Amino acid sequence: MPMYRQVGNLPAKRHIVFRQPNGNLYHEELFGTEGFSGNSSLIYHLYPPTIVKEKGEPYNVRPQIATEDHLQNRSYLGFNVQPEDDYLESRKVLFVNNDLQIGVASPKKSVTSYFFKNADADEMLFVHKGSGKLKTIYGKIDFVYGDYIIIPRGTIYQLEFDTEDNKFLFVESFSTIDTPARYKNKNGQYLENSPFCERDYKLPYGLETFDEKGEFLINIKKKGLIYPYIYATHPFDAIGYDGCNYPYAISIHDFEPITGRIHMPPPTHQHFQGHNFVICSFVPRMYDYHPQAIPAPYHHSNIDSDELLYYVDGDFMSRNNIQQGQITLHPGGLPHGPHPGAAERSIGKKETNELAVMIDPFNPVKITTNALNIEIKDYYKSWLYE
Repeated sequence: MPMYRQVGNLPAKRHIVFRQPNGNLYHEELFGTEGFSGNSSLIYHLYPPTIVKEKGEPYNVRPQIATEDHLQNRSYLGFNVQPEDDYLESRKVLFVNNDLQIGVASPKKSVTSYFFKNADADEMLFVHKGSGKLKTIYGKIDFVYGDYIIIPRGTIYQLEFDTEDNKFLFVESFSTIDTPARYKNKNGQYLENSPFCERDYKLPYGLETFDEKGEFLINIKKKGLIYPYIYATHPFDAIGYDGCNYPYAISIHDFEPITGRIHMPPPTHQHFQGHNFVICSFVPRMYDYHPQAIPAPYHHSNIDSDELLYYVDGDFMSRNNIQQGQITLHPGGLPHGPHPGAAERSIGKKETNELAVMIDPFNPVKITTNALNIEIKDYYKSWLYE
């Protein structure tokens, strides 16, 4: 989503003298990805972003793998994950591979005693319950139910919650999370047939420069460890920035579905992508309108990818007895399709009110011990006719 922005005070050119009112230089930082060839922003600090007072001992947050290899349709009750006061402790990774980690979180308290930086992965936080603010050096982003929050790797942030009942689906991607190229022209502008456009984005606002010295704890995640670092100046000390690398949000409710006379395949619903995975948004929409259409999805075989579906709200047409926060895992190598009776029930229906997030990893995921604790054991038998 590389829309160029200029915010705050900036010099006329890159990498030239730019002085504070007291005569000191502002401190320029290139915040970029993929070496010097990916998206980047230039940030202008009051103080160097390098002044470390202390570093603590790293601690392990690597997910424990319970199942390396599997071939079974499975389901999990995401809302059964125990809420935690602390944001980082609340994050429970359920599925992993070399490209991403997928999990759920139920944090109760705002992040005030520390800042967090994921040095490995872009993050996608999907807000299922709760509201609040994401705070970064770029400003604030208000979030509410249904928002996807995209946080580029290396971004230092805090989360402020309005209530204690907060539930998130999250993805940590070891590659850049972006939107599909087919939705954009050669210059990066969204096309007229894209299911969303630039107007739908929530961008950081209210840049605030914190001129503070003291002790500021930043918990940095790297290779499955958290490294506590104490810096001597507030990390949000920017007076301006420009570029294309910053956090943003976009609501699932602003995804405009593409419909047809007969059933449209899942790529129609694609919202994001990373290396070896896609993320799709299933939203309320008109059903297929061919006079003999079967709106429920046809049976299909996952040959090249796993399919993870996170159920948000509404009556999901192809599944029986689905709850909010439930997750299904249909692995590559097995066919799956509508539950018994779902196809017949869908005939003649005019619309669906389902809301769900689908993640398709192209490499198989491993299952963690966190997932085993919330698994519905006999889900694989749910296609049996009663």
